[in-house]
Amino acid sequence: MKTISILGSTGSIGTSTLKVIDAFPDRFDVVLLSAHRSREKLLQQIQRYRPQFASITEATDAAWLREQLPDTTTTVVAGEADLLQAVATVKADTTVSAMVGAAGLRPTMAAIQSGSTIALANKEAMVVAGAFMSQAARDKDVAILPVDSEHNALHQCLRGEQRDEVKRLILTASGGPFRTYTGDMAAIQPEQALKHPTWDMGRKISIDSATMMNKGLEVIEAHFLFGFSAEEIAIVVHPQSVVHSLIETIDGSYKCQLGRTDMCDPIQYALTYPLRLTSPFEAFDITRGIDLNFYPPDPVKFPCIELAYQALRWEGAAPTVLNAANEITVAAFLDRQILFTDIPRINRKCLEHLGTTAVSQLDDLFAVDTEARHYAAQLVQQDRR
Repeated sequence: MKTISILGSTGSIGTSTLKVIDAFPDRFDVVLLSAHRSREKLLQQIQRYRPQFASITEATDAAWLREQLPDTTTTVVAGEADLLQAVATVKADTTVSAMVGAAGLRPTMAAIQSGSTIALANKEAMVVAGAFMSQAARDKDVAILPVDSEHNALHQCLRGEQRDEVKRLILTASGGPFRTYTGDMAAIQPEQALKHPTWDMGRKISIDSATMMNKGLEVIEAHFLFGFSAEEIAIVVHPQSVVHSLIETIDGSYKCQLGRTDMCDPIQYALTYPLRLTSPFEAFDITRGIDLNFYPPDPVKFPCIELAYQALRWEGAAPTVLNAANEITVAAFLDRQILFTDIPRINRKCLEHLGTTAVSQLDDLFAVDTEARHYAAQLVQQDRR
């Protein structure tokens, strides 16, 4: 039986992870759950799974949870410092990193330091500090198993292949809600951008899909996960979202991974790796008449893609700056402070202003992350509608 910690247990990935765990009750034991502010949902999870620790951001929410759980054996903690201590204490076999944004970086690094295998669903952590995370994982002999459907697909495609046999990685993108949009991009409203055509996701990642920044961030993540250069990682638009990603080998062959648009499948793969277990979920039927179409992305309509490639080529602080700026601009767009087209414009300004900042240690990245957020927020205030 594997012990499992879930960082971000009340979000979509966290709840899907618990669904997988429920399907294999004799294989997994939940030892830690963490949430940001969803205290009612976290309470239900604590009552069901009885973890050793439960963490929530605010002390008032932690106090409320303790009042609801007078007889529990679960230790309820609040704030990042206590969460880091809890992660170090439980030493889970596998930690599912599903916190949203760069906030997941420190807890994920703490899990690596504890010797836990990482099931990584938080792409921002790898984008922000991929070099440091990868080195820490090597030092601790810890595996980082991607949960994002695209990187999970690449991990599966690369099984059995030698590095020098693979010409390039190819990430598939649905194209989001504006793949065929011909109207004024500046007029796009949050309600439109949140309507993803194939995936049911959180608000932030839905906007990233609409701008295709999510695919750019995935290029950076793929570099740090698999060791391929920017020139060896491509993006193709695949509206059906059936092929989750593919590789091209040096002899001209392609290997792809197909499956449902359901995150339970890559989560099961990561939790059970290196084994493959019979899936308890709905089977994927390839005979149902599925069309497979692939198109190049439109760099003019989606300038965030090239911003991500530029950040990867610069490396150092650049991916951190781009991710920080994007978190600020997405939040501002959702709050109707800026236009949809302001997201890439402000992101570009931040990258050009701070992307070449020198970094030599992890604390440098935290500092530049803070600086980039402040600078992006200033630009948002200048451009508020």
